[in-house]
Amino acid sequence: MAVELYQFYKDRVIPSLREKHGYKNVNQIPKIEKVVVNSCVNANNDVKQALEDVKAELTLITGQKPAETRSKKSIANFKLRQYQAIGAKVTLRGPRMYEFLERLIKMALPRIRDFRGVSPRAFDGNGNYTLGVSDQSIFPEVELDKIKRNIGFDVTIVTTATTNAEAKSLLSELGMPFTDKAKRPPQKKAEEAPAQS
Repeated sequence: MAVELYQFYKDRVIPSLREKHGYKNVNQIPKIEKVVVNSCVNANNDVKQALEDVKAELTLITGQKPAETRSKKSIANFKLRQYQAIGAKVTLRGPRMYEFLERLIKMALPRIRDFRGVSPRAFDGNGNYTLGVSDQSIFPEVELDKIKRNIGFDVTIVTTATTNAEAKSLLSELGMPFTDKAKRPPQKKAEEAPAQS
């Protein structure tokens, strides 16, 4: 199954990045390697039930069964034991990854209340981008009346880019709505308006 976003990457993004950054070799052009969706549960009384809810929601949102994440060490203040199950994560690759990204960029993010774009400062210096989502209800697959608890999660987009600028360039071309990108078009329209009248 050809995914629209992957086709768009091949047809539009690759030529655009090549032109912008002057890549000579096709292997230099950054691409998305994987997307990791990760969620943790509070160390409260019903950890087991909370974990089941998190796993069910992640399966619904990503279409893939999540793996449990466990604590590396005991922390008494957090009532945490070593190797205790504390969350779940899903690693997406290939067509499923592009399909998830397309839904995230085109459907889920615009549904956030008062959404003005995502922060351009959440890169890690190695070309990876992490986005925090505070509520699973922004995904169209989630039925609001079936939500048992509010589940937040992190979406980490791992790219082959070596710098933040290259990774941002790649994600911008794919349609990621960065806040600094959103500011520019309205200014141009404002400048053009007097000339037309």
